[in-house]
Amino acid sequence: MSYTPNPKRYDAMEYRRCGRSGLLLPAVSLGLWHNFGHVDILENCRNILHVAFDAGITHFDLANNYGPPPGSAEENFGRILRQDFHSYRDQLIISSKAGYYMWEGPYGDWGSKKYLVSSLDQSLQRMGLDYVDIFYHHRPDPNTPLEETMSALDLIVRQGKALYVGLSNYQAPEAAKALAILRELGTPCLIHQPKYSMFERWVEGGLLDRLEKEGVGCIPFSPLAQGLLTNKYLKGIPEDSRAAKPTGFLKEDQVTPEVVSKIKRLNELAIKRDQTLAQMALAWILKDKRITSVLIGVSKPEQVTDSLQCFRNTWFEKEELDTIEAILK
Repeated sequence: MSYTPNPKRYDAMEYRRCGRSGLLLPAVSLGLWHNFGHVDILENCRNILHVAFDAGITHFDLANNYGPPPGSAEENFGRILRQDFHSYRDQLIISSKAGYYMWEGPYGDWGSKKYLVSSLDQSLQRMGLDYVDIFYHHRPDPNTPLEETMSALDLIVRQGKALYVGLSNYQAPEAAKALAILRELGTPCLIHQPKYSMFERWVEGGLLDRLEKEGVGCIPFSPLAQGLLTNKYLKGIPEDSRAAKPTGFLKEDQVTPEVVSKIKRLNELAIKRDQTLAQMALAWILKDKRITSVLIGVSKPEQVTDSLQCFRNTWFEKEELDTIEAILK
């Protein structure tokens, strides 16, 4: 059965300009970090992508090591892309990254030109693409000169393998240096992808201001703190949750009584705002106009639909913001 997208998919989605570029991104984008690997059910992956695109989510974010196993998310996405989205490639923003361990030997990790170019070639092959729209360096490399890593990103654009380049997990000082090098090379950085949520606030210590000054977009990942900022853990750890999975990054010992207490109090505020905790957590990030888009990761199609309800209320009264700060202390 062929897939026909919702003809009104662009009507309800908010699109934001990415820094000072010409590119617009949906305010909510779909990350394929977990739940799209070979350990997952392909038809569920397909349904999630359908629901997302039907709602106006045009940006799908991947990386070479997404799965598990590493590489499998790109393989599964590529299969669904060929079968269901081939006619809509020019309506999609597809991103990938390299920077973490992918293959044995000295050339399968970090930030050398050899690794980045080789990794993107592999990613393109897995997805069946000629190019990605955005290619990120996934994390800083303390042992490779920053000039080499940034020149690799510049080369990739000049080779036609990516339209734009980005950074991920760079702190403000190293991001500033990287942005300056890319600008001098003639391939300005489009976007930065940091970890940011109510529980993870380091970007507020200078990175967001730097990105705004430089005209670079920002697309936070893990806005729900791996599911902690949802209703899922209010009454313990469910069997189907990330904390219960051996392959997940959220560990059972991270769901402490102190964290659960904060979640419950935040949930009470969300209810007063007529939102779920997840919707409020997404709205809390999107209230900042320096944010271009926020990445959600889901395991079920209905979680996409639920997340998008955050747009119903992205305004926070000062009293609400003060309450959130008091809870998070």
